[in-house]
This record gives sequence, structure tokens and C-alpha cells, in this order.
Amino acid sequence: MVSEINAPASTVKPMLVSPGAAVWVTLCRDLRLGFRRQAELINPPLFFLIVVTLFPLGISPDPDFLAKLAPGVIWIAALLATLLAMDSLFRGDYEDGALDLLLVVPQPLFMHVLAKVCAHWLLTGLPLLILAPMLALMLSLPSQAYMTLIASLALGTPLLSLLGAIGAALTVGIRRGGMLLSLLILPLYIPVLLLGTGAVVAASEGLPADGQLLWLAVLLTLGLTLAPFAIAAGLRITASG
Repeated sequence: MVSEINAPASTVKPMLVSPGAAVWVTLCRDLRLGFRRQAELINPPLFFLIVVTLFPLGISPDPDFLAKLAPGVIWIAALLATLLAMDSLFRGDYEDGALDLLLVVPQPLFMHVLAKVCAHWLLTGLPLLILAPMLALMLSLPSQAYMTLIASLALGTPLLSLLGAIGAALTVGIRRGGMLLSLLILPLYIPVLLLGTGAVVAASEGLPADGQLLWLAVLLTLGLTLAPFAIAAGLRITASG
């Protein structure tokens, strides 16, 4: 026992944190930081609410007309609200040096990236998902389409966060890179927008929407599998540049 206590420091092995614990720490840290930045936390749902509310005022209050526009309006507003918060996903870590630490920790970078994207969705995508039924009621969306709307947003908004994080990783080192970020990821958002809107339109017309939802699930699975590696590669490219 005495020999173990008096062992030289070079022989003491450092305690390694398991990948799961490290990812959990990253997730909790990003959530705490997000709740402290109340302005950034409120902006996406407030933008979502304002955009959808302005459509009846600017176009027509006719319920039948609004019901036809509702799927596209809600989905476009959700897409833009998600895009609004993407530029700050890695910006804070890049500016305070935390991103450099993530690049050298023993745990795989893609796991930390996935935790950060998950925290981003919980702070931005989940509030949109909660607000969507209320806004659908305001736009006179048929009641049979409510569950499809929620399902499509539940599948689509995490995918928007994953795709947006790829662009955010590539532009994090560029000052005022928000415009470039939009140009990079908006083309990637179009299939998600078409499938999400198509599913809600089909459900509102009494048609099956299983095909669109299934494709959204497939794309989300691919995104969860491949996007973290692409985001990690983008961050390494940015750091090396």
C-alpha cells in the first residue's frame, strides 16, 4: 500500500472518461449555455410565431384559403427559424477556444458533434414542434392533419439541424458567414421541405402520408449516421485553416 502511495507521478495512469459520459457532459454543457443566452433561445420560436401570424394578415383571412397554405407556411417558417439559429451553433466554442479542446480530446469528435446538434434541436426544434399545433389551428388546418404535421416536424427538424450543422462547421471561421451558410445548406433543405409539406398536404386531403413520412425517417437515419462525420471533418478543416 505504501509503495502504491509513493509511486512516481509518471506511473499513475490518468482517468479516462468514457465516450458516453463525455457526450453527456457536452450535451448538458450546451443546454446550460443555451438557457443562459435567453435572447438566442427566444429568437427562433418568436420568429416562427411572427412569420406564421403575419400570413393571414398579409394575404387573406379566409379559412379555406389559409387551410391550403398552412402546410407550406408552417414548414417554411420552421425551416427559416432553424436556419436563424445555425450560425451560432459552433461560433461560441470557436471564439472561446473550446472547439480546439474538442479536437484533441481522446473521445471521437463525431460523438461530441452529435451531442451539440442534439442540444441545438432541443433548444430550437422542440419549441417549434410545441408551437406548431397552435399555429395550425390558427391557419384552419384540417384536424386530421395535425398528427401528420407533428410527425413530419418531429422527423424533419432534427434533419434540418444535422444538415445545417454541416454548413455551420464549414463557415464557423468566417466572420459574418451567415449568408454563406444559407447558400450552402438551403439546397440541402429542399428535399426535407418538399417531403414535410407533401405529407401534411396529403393528410389534409384525406390521403395517406405514410410514404413521405417514411422517406423523412430514412433521411433522418442517414443523417444521424453520416452527418456527424461530415460535421467533424468540416470542423477539422476549419481548425487547420
